[in-house]
Amino acid sequence: MRILIYGINYAPEPIGIGKYTSEMAEWLAARGHAVRVVTSMPHYPAWKVSEGYRGWKYSKETIRGVEVFRCPIWVPRRPDGLSRLFHPMSFALSSFPVVLAQAFGRPDVVFSVEPTLFCAPGALTAARLSGAGAWLHVQDCEVEAFFGLGYMKSGFLKKWIAAIEGWLTRRFDIVSAVSRRMVARLSGLGIVDSRTALFPNWVDTERIRPGIRGRDFRKEWDLAPDARIVLYAGNMGRKQGLEMILETALAVREEYPRALFLMVGDGPARDGLAEKAKRLGLHNVVFKPLQSPEDVPALLAAADVHLVTQRKGGADAFLPSKLAGIFAAGGTAIVTADAYTELGRLAAEYPGIFILTPPEDSASLKNALLSALSLKSVGSGKNVTAREYAEKFLSKDIVLSEFESMLVNLESILSRIGETR
Repeated sequence: MRILIYGINYAPEPIGIGKYTSEMAEWLAARGHAVRVVTSMPHYPAWKVSEGYRGWKYSKETIRGVEVFRCPIWVPRRPDGLSRLFHPMSFALSSFPVVLAQAFGRPDVVFSVEPTLFCAPGALTAARLSGAGAWLHVQDCEVEAFFGLGYMKSGFLKKWIAAIEGWLTRRFDIVSAVSRRMVARLSGLGIVDSRTALFPNWVDTERIRPGIRGRDFRKEWDLAPDARIVLYAGNMGRKQGLEMILETALAVREEYPRALFLMVGDGPARDGLAEKAKRLGLHNVVFKPLQSPEDVPALLAAADVHLVTQRKGGADAFLPSKLAGIFAAGGTAIVTADAYTELGRLAAEYPGIFILTPPEDSASLKNALLSALSLKSVGSGKNVTAREYAEKFLSKDIVLSEFESMLVNLESILSRIGETR
């Protein structure tokens, strides 16, 4: 097949949506499909254009069999408020003529990734010009997250933007999302079930597995041999609510002095968190930079307990992708989410897969952490439920093979949809 992928994030971004989009594209290319990608300059999670790229220059490169077209993008120093709108808008505008030009390559499907929904008009136009199927894949519910996390509070504006979101989303032939709750939300936008699909994120269960050997982070970072490592690894932004981790570190340092909070990653909130930890005298909190994908398995294996935190208002608008890796490593995770969310449902359906606590509740997080650290069955490979879930539902080859099957049969799927409209 000829597959055109359109999204703001792509390799060499090491985490988040860019990681999944690039892995998908490369997997499809290795299977013999002709894959092209229209994307921006790599900038996440550091929120600055990566070395070797220029933010205001068009370019083209080939990465592991995938043709990648890079378009200019404005990257704010502090991604907040209106900058959260202008940032994706700049890419949508600069990439519009590029994605239209790809219509002459006669793709079989135009696969657009949200965020950002600003790219939807370009994706739909390219699909209609080429006669391709138009597929929207929702990694984050962009509009819901934007208002749910308090970037903007106008009720009138929210209704107006939500109406536009619904109108654009309904124009796509197929709309998929990474969780069942997010798929169910699509019906509220007026999309019939026959045009929706579940397309979850995945993990390489062979590369990340219990008992993996690699870099000795304890020795390399001079961490105490008897320390119990409490790991947060990934993006450090607003939606994670990471201030609560510092509050927890302060609360437990006397009660459980062996707990060492290891904060590994990058993002707009990192410097502020590090300054606050220093100001509070939190010697039990250590900050380290984002690690290469090759070292992630060993990093996950080094942790006794993993923290996956989220603020209120966004738990069903996005799913923390880091959970898949923690599951594959058989790790013990404490996740902050309400019981009614997708993560709450998962915890109820698979008891023991992780420990669920309410979001933005420092006392509950502290109690859950102390309880977990008191157990002997914590650490890499100890959570059999999580590992089995990863093998059964999140294995990279299983998830992407099912997706490929939908792509190959897209024409017949669209024909059946057309008959029922």
